[in-house]
Amino acid sequence: MWIGFDDTDSLQGGCTTYVATEVIRKMKYDLIGFPRLVRLNPNVPWKTRGNGAIALQVGRGGGKEIEIGEIDGRKIFCYSYKKEEANADEMAEIVDEVIKEYSMSDAQPSFVITKKKLPYFIYKKAVKSIVKKEEVVELLRKEGAIYRGYNGGKGVIGAAAAIAWKPRDRTYELITYGKEKWLDKESVIKMDKSCSTTFNNYDYENDYIALLPKANSPVFYGIRGDDYEELKKAKEMIVGAKEERWLIFETNQATDEHLQRKKIRDIKPYESVIVKGTVKKAPRTIKGGHIIFSIHDGDEIECAAYEPTKQFRNIIRQLIPGDEVVVYGGVRARPFTINLEKIEIRKLADAYKKVENPVCSKCGKHMKSIGKGKGYRCPKCGVKAGEEDAKYVKVERKLKEGIYEVPIIAMRHLTKPIKRMKNKQR
Repeated sequence: MWIGFDDTDSLQGGCTTYVATEVIRKMKYDLIGFPRLVRLNPNVPWKTRGNGAIALQVGRGGGKEIEIGEIDGRKIFCYSYKKEEANADEMAEIVDEVIKEYSMSDAQPSFVITKKKLPYFIYKKAVKSIVKKEEVVELLRKEGAIYRGYNGGKGVIGAAAAIAWKPRDRTYELITYGKEKWLDKESVIKMDKSCSTTFNNYDYENDYIALLPKANSPVFYGIRGDDYEELKKAKEMIVGAKEERWLIFETNQATDEHLQRKKIRDIKPYESVIVKGTVKKAPRTIKGGHIIFSIHDGDEIECAAYEPTKQFRNIIRQLIPGDEVVVYGGVRARPFTINLEKIEIRKLADAYKKVENPVCSKCGKHMKSIGKGKGYRCPKCGVKAGEEDAKYVKVERKLKEGIYEVPIIAMRHLTKPIKRMKNKQR
């Protein structure tokens, strides 16, 4: 039996993963496989924070037993297969009770209960584009699922999508919870350097502990990685307040599953895309410290490295027209731009520096510029020349070909960090 729920939190607080720990605490059944934290389209206008939904498979477990957490001093395990089905009415009562107790008043939570996995397409659509609530409700009715919504129940979209996720790539996150929240920074750095399969723990450039949540939440800290056993070792290395409970989730975080390759003409607002193109308009700085440039592949679109991407903007500033790039990012509706998460610089254009204005063919005098891009004119006899007639020398560029990412402080949950890309290639 699968249980999915979403949208129990809001900008004011709350946490859907904490709701998951409460459901697990109250139920008498076992977890079959890991609890799942499934991130969905990070660009939807109505999202709260990380746009994460939860899916649990429950029943009487059999096979391999794995310790994955602790709640109220009781160790939590998951099992490799299901021996017996859970009672749907009993689980619906528990989930209803927990949602009513722990959801924020301005949230729109929902839960879904189904005996079989939902079709994968609903996850794929929910992570890459916009899904309408009515579309999901119609699907659930066809599938014979139990579902319930509160305050509008928009969370039914995420609840269904979380159940529908089939891991093709996966990571894990060990999340701890507690009221007292302090960490020793040096222990985080030591852990980061010791536990090679973990990632996004600490931002060295910006002196930022990325384990800690940015929002008001019951979450104490979360450690992300590719090896759930190493996450337990990592937790033991952290020096800080004692957590009240902890749980390991299987996730689609850091997988780039939100991205889709597109031609510029096919891009729509609120998507996340990978686009190959050539730099057309050179980077410029606008109010707020944001960097804007454009690429084209026959059509043209602007790309943005916003101020929160910090040092990443120094890479973008070095682009020039003619550079061949691949950009990764989310598409804003207004202004219609790609908000960069990563950029791959495939081929650098040659760069030249002007060292001498054109010399007049009549009188031998150096000409003067008549405006940017307008060419030159001899001040004595009025003869004109083009920009190309000046003398240029080729200059070496400091920028190198390769892939660059925003710093950890600005990285989205779904963005695959370069560290994971390299680890997967080994």
